[in-house]
Amino acid sequence: MVNRSSLLSLLVASTAITNAAVAQDAAVQLNEISVEAARPATVNAAGAGLGGANVSGGDGNSAATSGGGGGPSGVSGYVARVSPTATKTNTPLIETPQSVSVVTREQLNDRNVQDLNQALSYVPGVSANVFGFDPRNDAFYVRGFAEYYDGVYRDGLRQPGVGLIIPRTEPYGYEALTILRGPASGLYGLGSPGGIVDITSKRPVFVPFGEVWFQGGNFDRYQGNFDVGGPVEGSNGTMAYRLTGIVRQSDTFLPGAVDDRQMIAPSFTWRPDSDTSFTLLSEYLHTNLPGTAFFYNEPGFKVTRLYGGDAGFNKTSQQQYRIGYAFEHKFSPDLIFRQNFRYQDAAVSFPFTAFTGVTGLTAQRYAGLYKDKIKSAVVDTQLEGHFWTGPVAHTVIGGVDYAHYDYDRRYGLNFNVPDLNLAGVTDFSNFRYRTFIARPPLTSGSGQSQDQIGVYLQEQAKWDRFVLTLTGRHDWVFQSTSSFTNLVPGTPRDQNDGAFTGRVGLNYLLTPAFVPYASYATTFTPQVGVDSNGRPFKPATGDQIEAGVKVAIPNTNITGSFAGFDIVQTSILRQDPTNIANQVATGSVESKGFEAEMTASFAPGTNLTLAYTHLDVRFLRQTSLVTGQPIDGNSLSGIPGNTFTAFATYLFPPGSILSGLQVGGGVRFAGTSYADDENTVRNPTVTLFDAVLAYDFAALDPKYKGFRAQINAQNIFDRDYTNCQAGFCYRGAPATVIGSLIYRW
Repeated sequence: MVNRSSLLSLLVASTAITNAAVAQDAAVQLNEISVEAARPATVNAAGAGLGGANVSGGDGNSAATSGGGGGPSGVSGYVARVSPTATKTNTPLIETPQSVSVVTREQLNDRNVQDLNQALSYVPGVSANVFGFDPRNDAFYVRGFAEYYDGVYRDGLRQPGVGLIIPRTEPYGYEALTILRGPASGLYGLGSPGGIVDITSKRPVFVPFGEVWFQGGNFDRYQGNFDVGGPVEGSNGTMAYRLTGIVRQSDTFLPGAVDDRQMIAPSFTWRPDSDTSFTLLSEYLHTNLPGTAFFYNEPGFKVTRLYGGDAGFNKTSQQQYRIGYAFEHKFSPDLIFRQNFRYQDAAVSFPFTAFTGVTGLTAQRYAGLYKDKIKSAVVDTQLEGHFWTGPVAHTVIGGVDYAHYDYDRRYGLNFNVPDLNLAGVTDFSNFRYRTFIARPPLTSGSGQSQDQIGVYLQEQAKWDRFVLTLTGRHDWVFQSTSSFTNLVPGTPRDQNDGAFTGRVGLNYLLTPAFVPYASYATTFTPQVGVDSNGRPFKPATGDQIEAGVKVAIPNTNITGSFAGFDIVQTSILRQDPTNIANQVATGSVESKGFEAEMTASFAPGTNLTLAYTHLDVRFLRQTSLVTGQPIDGNSLSGIPGNTFTAFATYLFPPGSILSGLQVGGGVRFAGTSYADDENTVRNPTVTLFDAVLAYDFAALDPKYKGFRAQINAQNIFDRDYTNCQAGFCYRGAPATVIGSLIYRW
């Protein structure tokens, strides 16, 4: 581990600023950013001609609480200066000892984001296209680690997924999302060492507003969005509501496959005074999607255009709802109590067909039907305090959180599916077929329940120019798993795990614009099941060393960051190479690299975000599932080693001949990666271009205030690309164009 030791020395050195540098600017103090829970008094009116501005004002005023779960604040355009995700307190991002990015509502609007993967596509450290175009789930990696099962949070609370049931999120319902990179177990408990993505829901504001979108696009896409809210009449300014929803009917480039959705999300806030806030958050979401997004792979990592989905047995339906609340009470400015709660229920019916091979002009297939359900309840109770000891200012937060889920699966397989006749087919991209396929009986299945209890404590001590962050947490996880075959139940298996995780971080406020930092953090993830000897798997554990610098240029809305990191995770759950019917927790993985990001809001409607990532993810110890030979030192497949993204918008100023016109575009570059874990074949580099063109009609006549037309295009040059991971190849999305007519009031 010579390289890791060298990196640790570099990280520590990055915070050891010389005394001479301190003396040059000893009187400079970083500007504090405070966020009050008082009722919003100034919110920009919607439709004010500020490009894709957030209808909530874009300044965090829709946050129901001022700390953990309340979402980012200090927002201007694409720039946010505060997010509670990294610390569960209102700590400026420049003072947090880990790498954090925020995607604001204005950026989501400008890019007309349609799913979580798209929302993350311009964020450093994120690999969002590993599995190509697959509308069924939001599947992505952060710093080389999968995040979609236990790395997605909603309003500060984990949104667990198991098997084929991963709760979906609708981007039109986001206020913003925050990406915390690196281990977060010290505050959030079990999870991936790559980090977490925390989605903040749209919440009521105390100013009347409204918005409607009418959209149409290629692949017969039609969608309507609405978002209305404001104070409750007669409540004397103590109550507010919000109602957000969408309806979509759409085909996709997958032959015969749909992407339909309906969502409605009511919310309500009661603020009897400036010290107390209660917000009710709820949502119902229904989606119809294809059962498969895969194309037949020929030997040699060649993905064809023969689509695996049969229109007669290819319609996945997922329904989910959630209800919860965010409560905060200030006993005093220095003692704050919060509690966030959510109950969620999700169910999916998942029919699919898949190829087993192609012989001559005949394709052999089988079919399956899975029905997965998950019910979860999560609550986080926090107490935050502020006090001084001599010259040291302390921010302390302690809490207890509890999470429970029940998961149920029923499934059956049908190996008597008729072969597919390919004779006479000349254009597989438009080859649609429909076969009567009997629904297999659901004779097999499994069930699982999990309870997690965590107790955490964090101290943030600020002395002169130093900010020291110490986080510690202990978790207890209890799991029970059972299965049945041919309707005969098996014996339940119980598994209990516990672990202490933590973080230590140090920021040095060299100037108001330049803050170096370094941190060390640990993580753990319980792993369900037993090995061939009946022993429970050890939890996967990991740790990270990170250091970097954060920049926030005074008197501007320009921020930037640079971070270097080294993550090691051990006890990876894999198929047992000596007994393929079982799994084994073995080996380890190392992810190291660096990230750079800049975000700027130069003027209303004029923004820029840049991101570069260099990532090297390798097996330290592992055995190939294909050859049975060691693959120590091999790169994990499908994860690009280098990525670069840039997105910018420009709104022509009032008085110019093109006043009201907004133009923008983006580029997404993904470098090469290996197509298989044996590192025999490489994926090619891919560069994709996106664009936006919008016009505010108020520039023609003030009576048209609030009307906006917008066109968004992704992969505008229709690049045909694929990506292979673990030996299987996936096809990317072609050019996609969506036109929108928007009215805000």
